[in-house]
Amino acid sequence: MFNTEKWGAFLSRLRKNKDMTQSELATVLSLTRQAISNYEQGDSFPDITILIQIAHIFKISLDELIGAGDPTVRELALLKQVASGEEVISVEHMDELMALAPLLKPSILTKLTQNLQEKGIDLSHIIALSDYLNDEGVITLLEKANFQANNELLEKLIPLLETDSRLNLFQKILDGEIDWHMIKHLIPYEGYMRELVEAAVVEGVLPWEALTANHEGSALLLNRREKQLI
Repeated sequence: MFNTEKWGAFLSRLRKNKDMTQSELATVLSLTRQAISNYEQGDSFPDITILIQIAHIFKISLDELIGAGDPTVRELALLKQVASGEEVISVEHMDELMALAPLLKPSILTKLTQNLQEKGIDLSHIIALSDYLNDEGVITLLEKANFQANNELLEKLIPLLETDSRLNLFQKILDGEIDWHMIKHLIPYEGYMRELVEAAVVEGVLPWEALTANHEGSALLLNRREKQLI
């Protein structure tokens, strides 16, 4: 797994050996000194596209620069392709995506999720990736995930999602893929769904008992709004 702390220490050595201050390197890269400091401490990692500039400044190969973070063979290949602006190779295993998520832009991650096989995708993975993926990427994973007996994880996931992703979950409730009790946890974030639930009950898509979850969700929505006003 790529180690940002080891990579940051390597960048620090490169800079010092070239007798550059953090501010000077930041100026060359059109960044702030604080950004360079964060890289060197391993607290963050630069945009992958900046790696080519860094390699050029210190006159080293891209392989050597990326390799300083001890990536796996697959990680090295992926990061090199992204840095070079090439079409990235597909990710075959969720573990690869999980390891690279903090280092890649949401748009790149979204492309990688589209090639994932259905096996190995569960809600815990989606929760872990939700901070890095855009809504399109989350929806891609939601479409492939297994929701059976995962109500507890799903409840944790809902607050992390955007509207389109929550709509995707609501549709899965209507399709019978997700327990309708989850309506209670969707309503506090998407209040307009109350009317959709009522319509679905009238049409026989959802059981009459779903109205109870609808009312419970409405109470949670009111409570959430009250807290926001405090």
